[in-house]
Amino acid sequence: MLVYAGALVAEALSVNADLNTLMRQMAHVPLTDREGNQMETIRDVAVIVGSLRRDSINRKVANALAELAPAGLKLSIVEIGQLPIYNQDGDDNSPAEWSAFRERIRAADAYLFVTPEHNRSVPAALKNALDVGSRPYGKSAWSGKPGAVVSASPGAVGGFGANHHLRQSLVFLNVPAMAQPEAYIGGADKLFDASGKLVNDGTRKFLQDFMQAYVAWVAANGKS
Repeated sequence: MLVYAGALVAEALSVNADLNTLMRQMAHVPLTDREGNQMETIRDVAVIVGSLRRDSINRKVANALAELAPAGLKLSIVEIGQLPIYNQDGDDNSPAEWSAFRERIRAADAYLFVTPEHNRSVPAALKNALDVGSRPYGKSAWSGKPGAVVSASPGAVGGFGANHHLRQSLVFLNVPAMAQPEAYIGGADKLFDASGKLVNDGTRKFLQDFMQAYVAWVAANGKS
């Protein structure tokens, strides 16, 4: 099912009550404290924003996703603008920025990519982050953790090209990416107020449903 969310789209993904109940149950992995009381596992989600722009639309989307995240997920943006361009010559003596980024990615339970589209692909900074995190060869920090992709753009297509090009890389990186619902957020420059808050109710509902699906995806595909 192909779903577009934007200022011109009133409908969002429809999820019935039974499915929502199942998603919440899957997201709750019980643990106990020292007194034997049940606790909820909090999944650490590393959010990678493809845009470095100061007033980035995609960063606003990422912040909205964090706000709408269900219980059991903790979303935090991992910065990528400071990473030197990947060069294999640095594998034996990696820059401190590479090492810190790899450690942060390796520590995460799951990934959420939020990106604009540049020339029908992802921005250079995002591609560089994928490369840095995947090397040295055989020591990828990405491997085996579940992920999802959201693309946003002022245009009507909502970053479709970047969304699918990124998914190709995630296949190779062994990051199982959530297939449904797809999220291409068109007209995204009209969805936020001057303070960066999401003000479109249709998009808010869509993103809430997206995050409900995502928490179930992480629970089903994450490492215990």
